[in-house]
Amino acid sequence: MRLLLRTLALWLIAGNTLLAAEQSFDLQGPRVDMRVKRGDQTLPISEVPNLMAGDRLWIHPDLPESQSAHFVLVVAFLRGVTNPPPAEWFTRVETWSKQVRSEGIFISVPEEAQQAILFLAPSTGGDFSTLRNAVRGRPGAFVRATQDLQAASMERVRLEDYLTELKVIQQNDPKSLKAHTELAARSLGIRLDQQCFDKPTDQQVPCLSNNSSGMVLDDSSSSTMVDQLTSGNTRDLMNQIASTPRVGSGVYSPYIGAIVDTARILSSLHSAHFQYIPALALPTKDTLNLRLNVPPSFRDPKSVVVVALPPVSPARMPLLRPVTPGEDYCAQNTHLVIPVEGAPLVFATPMGRELSLRIDTKAGPVEVKVHPDPAQGGMVPDAPLPHLQGEEMNAVLHGKWGFDTWDGPHFHLQSAHSTQWMLSPADQSAMVVGREDTLHLEDSKALCLERVEMQAGKAAAVKLNWKLPKPNTVELTVPLRDVSPGPVKLNFYQFGLETPDTLPLLAYAEAASIEKMTLNAGDQQAQLRGNRLDEVAKVTLGEIVWTPVELKRVQDFDLLAMNTTASTNALEPGKKATASVQLQDGRELRVPVSIQLPRPQITLLNKGTQEEMNGPGSPVHLSNSEDLPLNGKLVFFLRSVVPARFPRAQKVEVAAEDGSFHTQLSMTDGSLILEDANTAMGAIDPQSRFGLSAFGPVRVRAISEDGIAGDWIPLGTLVRLPGFRELRCPHSPVKPCVLSGSNLFLASAVSASQGFENPTEIPQDFTGNLIAVPHPANGQLWIKLRDDPNSVQLLTLPVQPMGGANVPPMTVPTQDPAAQSPAAPQEASAPAKDDK
Repeated sequence: MRLLLRTLALWLIAGNTLLAAEQSFDLQGPRVDMRVKRGDQTLPISEVPNLMAGDRLWIHPDLPESQSAHFVLVVAFLRGVTNPPPAEWFTRVETWSKQVRSEGIFISVPEEAQQAILFLAPSTGGDFSTLRNAVRGRPGAFVRATQDLQAASMERVRLEDYLTELKVIQQNDPKSLKAHTELAARSLGIRLDQQCFDKPTDQQVPCLSNNSSGMVLDDSSSSTMVDQLTSGNTRDLMNQIASTPRVGSGVYSPYIGAIVDTARILSSLHSAHFQYIPALALPTKDTLNLRLNVPPSFRDPKSVVVVALPPVSPARMPLLRPVTPGEDYCAQNTHLVIPVEGAPLVFATPMGRELSLRIDTKAGPVEVKVHPDPAQGGMVPDAPLPHLQGEEMNAVLHGKWGFDTWDGPHFHLQSAHSTQWMLSPADQSAMVVGREDTLHLEDSKALCLERVEMQAGKAAAVKLNWKLPKPNTVELTVPLRDVSPGPVKLNFYQFGLETPDTLPLLAYAEAASIEKMTLNAGDQQAQLRGNRLDEVAKVTLGEIVWTPVELKRVQDFDLLAMNTTASTNALEPGKKATASVQLQDGRELRVPVSIQLPRPQITLLNKGTQEEMNGPGSPVHLSNSEDLPLNGKLVFFLRSVVPARFPRAQKVEVAAEDGSFHTQLSMTDGSLILEDANTAMGAIDPQSRFGLSAFGPVRVRAISEDGIAGDWIPLGTLVRLPGFRELRCPHSPVKPCVLSGSNLFLASAVSASQGFENPTEIPQDFTGNLIAVPHPANGQLWIKLRDDPNSVQLLTLPVQPMGGANVPPMTVPTQDPAAQSPAAPQEASAPAKDDK
């Protein structure tokens, strides 16, 4: 029953909630100045995440001089949902008094207080006592409203900061809008619609700032009532509310949840004289800027503005964490950013104070001031770091969170030092003139690399494009199109070092660049992969010599097929080997060799087709042993050569020669059956496996358990047979007969003689089921199938008498069989007169 009543209440306030979300708290309310003193330190309210018992609050309502309606400010403290606060925890402040206007008031947070709340109410008789009685009568409702209002205010601060960052990025660096916006969204916990970046440039920012109330993600550092609000069946209701266009277009967020919850609570507290309206408190320095979503009313029921202050409890430290744990950073990088995430309020508010990076060096700890930058996605030093003693250092982010000391995540830094750069062994011959090459260098100081320059001969130095695919690996793009063969010098400049590290190299005339050589043990074929393989003369591995056979270009590399007459059975699969490649100009290169497992080898022992035992059988007798009827069962025997015994996990693939259809047979599904240890029978129904459109040459090969395929072996030619039904002939041998059946277009011609004199041609697009054919000689006709037009096949059908006097002409019907095909012959007990 409680859940039902709660659900009904939420439905009743759904309209108000939608209106509130639509207005988005865009009404500027009054301002309240506020500072907090704890011990000897005073902070503006924007830097205070929490209050503590004993804190001294300075509160100053900042109302204009022309304020005509008198507001009473009530400061109240709460101590839990079941414990009404004492009367002395309420303070009435007349905001129009001169003393309050000029000096404000001081209030101390009492012991046992857990929440603090402000009320701004029109001055009427009994206003203070009415508010106090309302709070003391239902403390739980105001505790809940305070918690949700505080959470919603902080989430609104994050949202406003994101929208501000979006405008700054658009103005200062529109080309990097996507990258910086994604970083800002990650830092502030904002949900991005990635489809916005697919729109035209001028439409991206409006799209990114649309439906802003649904963008705020949950912050683990903030305490909201969303989990309670969205539990059980109520979650469905909230999702329905959030899916409306006014409330986030299907994206439910804690921000919406807090607003919905606050609206529900405050709407239940209204009376004939007062209604409570929420205000979001957006702090700027020592001022709370109030934002309303409902215009205040000065008539009954008068509006009471409800403002939540920070919770009265120990500080909940921000759970900031590295974006990539364990990643190293260069300390002297002038663009150093320490990526962190997980605590949006660190980026959106100044509550994180005096932030610095404490770096442990050999000479002692060094403090470096940093500040959060959402658009860069982390902590940025206020000034470049000095040169630090020690190549590797540990650092910790620390500072103040409000009044409390806070230690954040740890990081690992590197300092720039002179080093000897080493070219990757695979790139020793990569410096070839006339083209653009890519070099890879490895060094532990790669993180501190600032720029790389190349100097060829006496030419001016050229800056090179480079990147770090791995933390200790540098990938350089070296332009050598206009460089002559000879010495080339690479200069590596690191952050914080004036003198570059130098790596002397040689630029060679263009030569083959070989990546690898692959072959299967036992095969006489091998393959080289690389570039400019047209210069390869031969490849030698031990006593085996391969020579080029065929060169192909695939995408941006060459593939060179090679053959040898020597045996490769002694090569051990998986063993590392290196071959010598001799170029046509006499130079030799070394190439790694990948020796793979032997490919399976089989031989075809026999093949044949089987018809259904109870079926009528086809009247077509195939004269070519290579022809395989599609509607028959194909059976073939295979013998395993490599390996000697037929592996039980081995499969057999049957496929069209052009690759248009294929299937696999295995012992698992019963399509492959062992006859003995090295012989297997394969059985397949081509029509059910490949469909009615399968025809043409087919072949078979073995596939090992590891997926290695053997050589193809021709299996035959699939042919489709027409469904011949009847052959009706007149008694006169000079008159044509009528041949009936289905799919007659699969036959290309019919003749009364095996030599195919005067055949009847059947068009490719023939659609009829009756055709006039010559009178058979000795009861036999001969046909040619469209799938094998070079073979003559025998057609044997019993000749049945033709009833009636109409004999179809000795021609092939056209496309309209109803108009031009002969009518079905009438059965007769005696021949017609014309047939005698």
